[in-house]
Amino acid sequence: MDDTPTERVATASPSRRQDVLDRLGDNGRGTTLAAGILALFLTGWHAATVVFDVPSIVLPGPTEVASALVGLRWTLLTDAAVTATVAGLGLVSGAVVGTVLAFLMVYSRSATSVILPYIVALRIAPLIAIAPLLFLWFGRGIPGKTLLVATLTVFPITVAALDGLRSTPESYVSLLRSVGASPTTVFLRVRIPAAAPSVFAGLKIAATLSIIGAVVAEFVTLDAGLGFRVFEASNSLRTADSFAALVALSALGLVFYAVPALLERAVGERFGSR
Repeated sequence: MDDTPTERVATASPSRRQDVLDRLGDNGRGTTLAAGILALFLTGWHAATVVFDVPSIVLPGPTEVASALVGLRWTLLTDAAVTATVAGLGLVSGAVVGTVLAFLMVYSRSATSVILPYIVALRIAPLIAIAPLLFLWFGRGIPGKTLLVATLTVFPITVAALDGLRSTPESYVSLLRSVGASPTTVFLRVRIPAAAPSVFAGLKIAATLSIIGAVVAEFVTLDAGLGFRVFEASNSLRTADSFAALVALSALGLVFYAVPALLERAVGERFGSR
């Protein structure tokens, strides 16, 4: 039966326990610093609106934005669920497609020469220009929006997974082959662990891009979501409401970034403890 994380720390060597304590201390100092910077920013923002007598329609104060957040909390939660659904489906789709493409390219130079130019071209094309075409072909609902997000996320995941798979030390591969390991064993025991850091880096980038893609989709369709809420509030000159939707959008982006970051840490601790 596996030990719990607390038991592993308790039974670890003194140097490892000290490493854990140092890490906790660094995290605490980082959190305190971030909170201090946020407090300074809010104070400066409030002072600027008061000293320069900025109209609320131009720049609402932090208290007005906080009031709008409270007043619109249920609306923003509903909008966030819509945006998260589109971004999440698009991110998963892009991750699956990107990983499969990377596997194909790492084992075939012909596949690389065929696939990579199209992936790069897809990334270079402006998303706002692709959106109307995708909605024309696949509709303005979840499928079309998901596909739009996937086109934005597939590039970083493909490139990151490809670089990670290619960075596998050949000495490790040769060692396993010398003892008769099958290609599947080499792939599972060497190539995937070696590629994991790059894959997670690509996932973290793609996670933030998925929110951008979902917002672009909502700007074009103008039916629901946090992107639609920002557009609608800005057009109605409800600047505080627009800021509130932007705060909710930023919070959602942080959540999407945190998921692969926490998964990466969990995988690292799981395999690092063995």
